[in-house]
Amino acid sequence: MLFKIIGAFIAVVAFCIMIELPKKYMVQAGLTGMVGWAVYLVMDMVANRVEIAALVSALCIATMSHILARVLKAPVSNFLIPGILPIVPGGSIYRCAYAFIRESSNLSFYMNEALKIAGSIALAIFFVDSVFKLHLPKKTSPKIK
Repeated sequence: MLFKIIGAFIAVVAFCIMIELPKKYMVQAGLTGMVGWAVYLVMDMVANRVEIAALVSALCIATMSHILARVLKAPVSNFLIPGILPIVPGGSIYRCAYAFIRESSNLSFYMNEALKIAGSIALAIFFVDSVFKLHLPKKTSPKIK
């Protein structure tokens, strides 16, 4: 399990290099992805349901991303987009496309799995973003005389 977590860190940092994220944020983005993947693995063992694991890990990733963005005065997307990379349902989407091409009966299973994981990630990001928007002080524009 430790190798998988370290592999997630390396994969996220490599993705950051590919999308040309500023170097000063790469380690933090890698840690966000690493923590998210660790939470995913633990929750997958505990709950034994990938959509629950994706939801809880995406909640952690989104929360970490918002906190890091405020501490480092950077956009949330600098940490959120690379952070969710390890939990994106790429394998399920690939198997779904493969089953479609082969006209396999497993198509609906893989499509359902991919949609549940993607929906869990989207729901978690929406929830955390809404909570942070509710509890942040509103910016007011200066009055023009």
